[in-house]
Parts: sequence; C-alpha cells; structure tokens
Amino acid sequence: MNIQEEILEIGKKARKAAYLMAKASSSQKDTALHQIAEALATEKTRIMEANKKDLENASTQGISGAKYDRLKITEKILNEMIAGIREVIAWPDPVGKIVSMWTRPNGLRVGRMRIPLGVIGIIYESRPNVTVDATILCVKAGNSVILRGGSEAFNSNQCLVSIIRESLQRANLPEDAVQFIPTTDRTAVTEMLKMEEYIDVMIPRGGEELIRFVNDNARMPVLKHYKGVCHVFVDKGADLKMAIEVCENAKVQRPGVCNAMETLLVHKDIAENFLPKMQEVFEKHGVELRGCRKTREIIQCKEATEEDWYEEYLDLILAIKVVDDMNSAIEHIHKYGSSHTEAIVTEDYERAWKFIEAVQSSLVLVNASTRFNDGYQLGLGAEIGISTSRLHAFGPMGVDELTTTKFIAFGNGQLRS
Repeated sequence: MNIQEEILEIGKKARKAAYLMAKASSSQKDTALHQIAEALATEKTRIMEANKKDLENASTQGISGAKYDRLKITEKILNEMIAGIREVIAWPDPVGKIVSMWTRPNGLRVGRMRIPLGVIGIIYESRPNVTVDATILCVKAGNSVILRGGSEAFNSNQCLVSIIRESLQRANLPEDAVQFIPTTDRTAVTEMLKMEEYIDVMIPRGGEELIRFVNDNARMPVLKHYKGVCHVFVDKGADLKMAIEVCENAKVQRPGVCNAMETLLVHKDIAENFLPKMQEVFEKHGVELRGCRKTREIIQCKEATEEDWYEEYLDLILAIKVVDDMNSAIEHIHKYGSSHTEAIVTEDYERAWKFIEAVQSSLVLVNASTRFNDGYQLGLGAEIGISTSRLHAFGPMGVDELTTTKFIAFGNGQLRS
C-alpha cells in the first residue's frame, strides 16, 4: 500500500468512527477520558523512554532551543496533560445542547443544537502534548481525529497514540476515532490536505511556514494563527513593581511559545523611571533588547528596525517602544500585532476598559501576563490550539469550539404558502 492509499484508508476509518462518536453518550466519552488519564499515569516510564529517543535524535540533528524545549515531556508536563483531562471530564458535554430556541408567528419553534464537527485533522510540530490535548477534546466533543505530528516527536507521538487507542478500546469506543499518520514522509501532509471528503476541518500548529503551507493547500476549512506578536503596554501611573513582574513573566517564563511577549510598549511619562529597572531584570535573564530612538535615549540597547515590530522572536529577544499615549500604543498594536494576545498594566479602571474595547485580539488582559492565553490557564482544560481566524473560533479552542450548530424546528403541521 502506497502513502496515498494508506492516508485514504485512514480517512475512511476516521469518517466511520466519527459517525459512531457522534452517537456516543456523555458517560461513554467520559469513561474513555478516565481510561486515558489513568493509562498516561500508569505508562509514565514507557512515555518517558519514547520521549528520550526523540530528545536524543533532536540533539544529534541540532534542533533549536525553542523547538527542543517544546519537544520535552517532563514529569510536570505529563501531570499537566493528566490534569487537563480531568478538567475536560468535568466540563458539560456540549453535544446535543440547545443553545437557543424561538417561536415564529406561525407557531413553528426553531432552535440551534450543538453537534460535532466530524473528522478533524491536526498537523503539528514538536509539542507531543498536542497529541493528548487534541485527542481528549475531540473525544469529548464527539469527533474523530487524524494526527500528523512532526518527525522530531515521532516516537513520543506514536507511544501516546498507542496508549490512547488502547484506552478507547477498553471504554468500548472505536479506536479509529484517534489515528496517527505512521510516517515522517512529507507527502502524507499533502495527501491529508486533499481529503475534503473525509476531513471536515484542518488545524495546523507550529511555525508560520507550516501554517501558511497548510492554509494555502488545504481543500477544507483551516483554523489557524500564523504567529503571536504579543504586546504589553505599561501605562502612565502603572504600579511599576507589578509592571516589572508582569513583563518579566511574559517574556522569560517560556520565550519559545506563541503567547510570550515580543514587544514592550511604554508610556513616555514613566519611561525614564521604568526602563532602567526593567533593563536590569531582563539582563539577568540574558534578554537582548532592541529599542526605538526614545528608548535608546534612556537605556543602552540595539536599534529596533521596522522589521522588529512585526517579529515573533520565540527567543530571548525583545523590541521596546516608548509611546506618547494610549492611542499611540493601540495604533501600534493594530498595525503590527497578530490578533493573538495583548496586555495593559494600569491602575486606571477607565483606561483599562478603553484598552480592552479598542484592541481586537483573541485575549486582552489587564495587569496580567500574556502567558495566560492558554486553554489550561483560562479554565478550558486542554486546548487544541489558538485561533486568530475569528470565523467559528477566536482564541483558545476548547470543547465547545470543536462543535458547530445545526438548526432544528418543531411544528404541528405548518405548511409554507
């Protein structure tokens, strides 16, 4: 069987499994999730050994720091996966929920009911935790999923999928509801993107190059974000201690992820007091600073170019701009941002609301780190990705975002004239 035939067979199995998953009861799905959570804990050694192979291969291949970091399954990350499953179990089943109902003048009662999306394709790099996050959300929402992870995480992903499929069997759900593309050949990606008959929506997770390739070649709808150019605006009158702590966390807590701060905007009225203190903190972490002219008049750093304002560094590099007022900060975000995550540090309630209303990103925060744009942190349990597409889903995609709605209507013999 060649790659094209193999991918087609996977698609057919996924479509059949999706039909069965759509009919599964809430208790069946939750039992399966319990089984997966217990199996991950029981099979910890097996998972760590598979991940160790990937990490050793990554070191040999010279994979970058940020990508290497995303590849790791530490005990903490595994525990977070399991905790995410527990959270998803606790969420109400969205399938079958009537989200609205109204009565027409002729007495016809019309409503909308949540249903699964069907078959979801996930193409992703590194991050073997995506394998678990995607699976549990798709199972809870009554979907089937086809996973195509990056070659660098092949052993980890294959191990996790094997454990998950075994758990589905024990829960009397179709194991083909979760399938893994068993090859690192890139032709498999191209074949997946052609299967609009079997895959209802595609979700890419990874670098901008991968996401643009998927978006340009997919024959089915794509839920995506290209990159995370995230901003923190430190307003005049901000609590500077809080601002320093928020900015430090937003940049250095995990710089290689999409919700890390890439540009710091500072109100001119506090720049001279704030920037030297902030620079001192960043220097301890080895952050390279690139600033506008006004920034460089206050602290010593590299000159920021026009390209820097658009850049998602995914590294210990930060662009800094001193702005005249809040409107200037908002205009900068509108021009250079990616609709991902923005934050303001301010003591003024009205100014906080002005920022929230004016900035149209998937998460806007007040006095908190951009790192909170994450399904776990926002109470969604796991997430399948962050969408900046706006259509269908905007922000972290949890269980509800993996369903759609259909219209239903109840009549008593109404006829259209």
